[in-house]
Amino acid sequence: MTDLTGRVALITGASRGIGAAVAVELGRRGAQCILVARTQGGLEEIDDAIRAAGGLPATLLPLDLQKRAQDVDMLGPSIVARFGRLDILVHAAGVLSKLTPVAHIQPRDMEESLAVNLSAAWRLIRTCDPPLRAAPAGRAVVLTDAVASAPAAYWGLYGAAKAGMDHLVRCWAAEVATTPLRVNLADPGPVATQLRANAFPGEMPGTSRSPSEVAPAIADLCAETETRHGETIRLG
Repeated sequence: MTDLTGRVALITGASRGIGAAVAVELGRRGAQCILVARTQGGLEEIDDAIRAAGGLPATLLPLDLQKRAQDVDMLGPSIVARFGRLDILVHAAGVLSKLTPVAHIQPRDMEESLAVNLSAAWRLIRTCDPPLRAAPAGRAVVLTDAVASAPAAYWGLYGAAKAGMDHLVRCWAAEVATTPLRVNLADPGPVATQLRANAFPGEMPGTSRSPSEVAPAIADLCAETETRHGETIRLG
């Protein structure tokens, strides 16, 4: 298990699903975790789980990535002001919105998908790039989905935003290739999250892995020893 003692990690989508499991795993490995999600109660539960695993108390930031998007811009400077550094970014927040024909996508649904699945990544890159570059071994892991590179009927709303996010992250990786910062996309494959339950309501329980089963592999991508860069790493 990689020791992350002394490193500061920002995790989005941290109140449930994969983001929550990764937060607990990073905390268990010694990282100082900063948790971002919409609900205060959910964040408090994950903070309790981190402490129960032997980790440090987390910093909780209730933040709606769509409704308070501009607040994301202050995350990087605020983290540096408080902790003096930022070593790790794990962007796990995402929203399915709806599965619907492209011709039937409603403007409000497209706005939500683009805000959470694409624009949030852009804002996080903007605000986290300086401290991550300044870190001795900065690591950024952005969760993606196979549908971003494999278009399928009814998945246009979600997939288009994810595809844009992937392109943005790959461009960022190319731009920081000569720095110590390592940037990768991680595709966890089928995982039993609320997003997947909404997409596949008839799927039998136990068909997919749990978030806690994929979290260690994602945490490993945050290690100083991780050398891969600009890749889409398939975990399932």
